[in-house]
Amino acid sequence: MSENGAPRRRGGASTARRELVENELYEHATRLFAERGFAGTSLQDIADALGITRPALYYYVKSKDELLAKLVTEVTNGPLDELNALVAREPDPVGRLRGVVEIIVGRRVTQPERFRLLIRSEAELPAELTEAYDESRRVVLKVIAGVIDGGVRAGRFRPVDARVAALGVLGMCNWVAWWFHPGGRDSPDGVIAQLADMAVGSLVRPDHQAPEGAGPAAALKMLRQDLDHLERLLDL
Repeated sequence: MSENGAPRRRGGASTARRELVENELYEHATRLFAERGFAGTSLQDIADALGITRPALYYYVKSKDELLAKLVTEVTNGPLDELNALVAREPDPVGRLRGVVEIIVGRRVTQPERFRLLIRSEAELPAELTEAYDESRRVVLKVIAGVIDGGVRAGRFRPVDARVAALGVLGMCNWVAWWFHPGGRDSPDGVIAQLADMAVGSLVRPDHQAPEGAGPAAALKMLRQDLDHLERLLDL
């Protein structure tokens, strides 16, 4: 550290150290933005909360707008790489859907304040950041819809509108940020597992039997099986 509290450049700060400080910086900024609003929070307030000088803070972020942009990017783009990697390695639609929910809910239960702040700050985002944010949301939705559509075509999921189903799954995942409190009565792992089970249970075929083949013919066969299942329930 230099005399003003900034990390010395010699040799460069380690990646682990920088990530640790940046994560603490984001946590304090998120809390202050939530308590005082974006306009009512200064970089000096954030530096004071972090326990460093304002010049030292400039080593990590140059302005409030840049800080908000980093928070938005982290929340919106963070899960994309994980989701794409999951889709690439997991061939089973049920496993894919379960993994998607685990990734998104996992982020919501570990950083609920950041997601809530993002939603509350939408009106204050610069135009270019709003565009990037909207595009990221569209990509995430497209990934989830693709997973569901693949499950429908493979006969593993009931015939549903994949986009509508994806919106429902994503909404369920995102809503966690509004009611989950770290350190509260609910276990993060328990919440993740239960919501993953609920997402899968809402789409997987009741009899867990997929018709052979894929495409429209398989979907029609699955629909006939669903109708047969409903008729059996009516006879009970």
